[in-house]
Amino acid sequence: MNTSHGATTPHVSSFFKKYWCAFQEWRKRRRLQTELCRLTDSELMDIGITRSEVDHVALNRFIDSPGIRSTCGGTFFIATLYTACVLLFASEARAQCTARDVLQNQLRLKKAPSASMPQILVRSAVDVPVWKTITVGMFADSFALSNALGAVGCGIGNLAGEILARPAFTLSATKTNVELFVVSAAELGFETDTASQADIYARAQQLGFGLAAAEVAPQLRLQYFDQPAGEFLIVGMEPIKTWNGEPIILTVANGGAGLILIGQDGSTDAQRSVVSRFLFVRSNETALAEVIEQTAALVHH
Repeated sequence: MNTSHGATTPHVSSFFKKYWCAFQEWRKRRRLQTELCRLTDSELMDIGITRSEVDHVALNRFIDSPGIRSTCGGTFFIATLYTACVLLFASEARAQCTARDVLQNQLRLKKAPSASMPQILVRSAVDVPVWKTITVGMFADSFALSNALGAVGCGIGNLAGEILARPAFTLSATKTNVELFVVSAAELGFETDTASQADIYARAQQLGFGLAAAEVAPQLRLQYFDQPAGEFLIVGMEPIKTWNGEPIILTVANGGAGLILIGQDGSTDAQRSVVSRFLFVRSNETALAEVIEQTAALVHH
């Protein structure tokens, strides 16, 4: 009996592994479809698709690539969209932001770092680990920053481009490292399907998070070349108004065709899905409290 059990175990394991991988692919496609459906028509236009094409993109964004295998043992799929979208970016020789370049970055790093993690209720900003550390203050002005994005082929949506050109968009005068933290509205304690941006900001600040400088968004875009397809990270920041007075916040995204920086409605009553993920920094008070706590622990030992 033991021999028979041992002989069938690999087949059972292979069976579940196969269907687990298929389930994971299905989840990725559904996640991308959900994220795309949340965007406005103008935001979808920035990415390069129309609302009528969302379902097609989500269901057909993967194509086989010979010779590249996934960790599940099947064919590793290359994220792709329409050729017209790819043509918006720089030539392959200097690009870093096209779908193909993103895939190569992920393969080189052996994995695709993602902000998508299990939902855990956040009780304090101190308990949340740093997701990513980036550097700001590396450009003399916003024109140099925009040129840097263009040089590596990163897309800039119309609203995002207008925000980068506004006087209210400022850059740090000194080179500084910034620690970023990723949380969803659900992790902040919201149990409804959506929550207003004002309420999300207020809850985040109550827990010890702080709003990031607007510069964080384009700097992260330049320092996050291996962003997984379907991931949209909303930067928790003070809105910047367009020339028409529309408040806008920035989102670092990979809609499938490549890496892009887009703008979204930043009004206080704008409704966000509770599964949408926000980028915050820690408030100065929280950071100071953590330093004091760590110092006390060292003295104690």
